[in-house]
Amino acid sequence: MPNSLSHRRLFSRSLAALALVALAAGLSGCASMSDTISPAFADPAKYDLYDCKQLEPERKSLAARTAELQGLMKKAETGVAGPVVAEMAYRNDYIALRGQSKLADEAWQKNRCHEAQPEARPAPTPPSIAPAPAAKKGRTKAAGSAN
Repeated sequence: MPNSLSHRRLFSRSLAALALVALAAGLSGCASMSDTISPAFADPAKYDLYDCKQLEPERKSLAARTAELQGLMKKAETGVAGPVVAEMAYRNDYIALRGQSKLADEAWQKNRCHEAQPEARPAPTPPSIAPAPAAKKGRTKAAGSAN
């Protein structure tokens, strides 16, 4: 009997190790999948009719929203169940935004757009310094009642 007990332990340990390897392979596949399927969550024709003036603010807003989601995901990961919360709450939006950003960047390159130069604004003129209003001449009520 002792021989069969050691075989059971060996089998259960082997099975546990195999399960861990399968789990690790599955999770690593999910991690790399987000890079390849991000355009699948965005409409590929959305930016086809956009011109450069429309694409520039769209790209900036997508970049700002992506950065905001990255910050929220990092903040969520600091909690007890943080990585799970970050994945459940923000990952799908993040993947969709990355897909939209990629498509907007492709339309930007296809249209041969360039970043708009910031307008040269004239230097603000300092407010004119007006003299302080002159004090009222005459007596105040307190001074008048003292006489």
